[in-house]
Order: sequence, then C-alpha cells, then structure tokens
Amino acid sequence: MEVLVREVSRQDAREVMLLSQQLGYDISLPEINANIETLLKDDDNKVFVAEHNNNVIGWIGAALVLTIQSLPFCEIRGLVVDEKFRKNNIGKLLLEKAIKWSKEKGCKKLRVRCNVKRKDTHAFYMHLGFTEKKEQKIFEINV
Repeated sequence: MEVLVREVSRQDAREVMLLSQQLGYDISLPEINANIETLLKDDDNKVFVAEHNNNVIGWIGAALVLTIQSLPFCEIRGLVVDEKFRKNNIGKLLLEKAIKWSKEKGCKKLRVRCNVKRKDTHAFYMHLGFTEKKEQKIFEINV
C-alpha cells in the first residue's frame, strides 16, 4: 500500500473534517478551514496528512510547547487514521513524520495526551515506544 505523508493543504479540509468526526469531534467545514488557515501560518504548529490514491486517510497535528517550568517539547495535538485503513502502519508513518519535525524544532521529547477511554490507542503508543508518565483530568470554562 503506497502512502504519501505531506503537510496539510487547504484542499484537505473536507477529508480532515470527516476523519475528525470519526474521533467524535463535531466540527464544521468552515471551522476546519479556519483552523487550517491559522495553522499553516504558524511555524510552531504542523499538521501532516497521509494520502493514498489521492485521498486523505489520516492526519496528525503537532505543536511546539513552551512553558516556564520545563524545557521545550513537542506534543501531538491529534492523530486519526480512517477506520477502513487502520492496522496498515499509517499511524506509525504519521508519527514518524511528527518525530522528525519535533527534532527539527530542537525538541528532545514528543508527548501525547490520550483519553483514558481509548485503550487501543494507549496500546498503539506504547507499542511505538511511548511510556506512560501520568494521568490527568482536564477542566475547562467557557470564556
């Protein structure tokens, strides 16, 4: 199976939206378009897509994270592979691209946050060399 991993483009918005919906994110096409526009202008954020037969079948987002209390690191901000194409090493290809980008940004660590309910995803990351560091709760407030 031939897969090309490349940077996201504006033309990928619809497919990125549909893949995001597979993860349970309800986001509209105009919102995805706006996010892609913003991310394409930000050197500290990157989105890569996996393409097969001219169709986007997966994506990964990564960002440089700067905090006062730790050295800079990169973090995966989302990863999804179309359910019809899972178990074909596409997630691994996307992850390798994010690792390469993280190194180019000068980071020594790549982190990922994952919903505690996604046990298969935990196994995926651990199989690829990630180690679990801690569990957290996320709180938010509308502003």
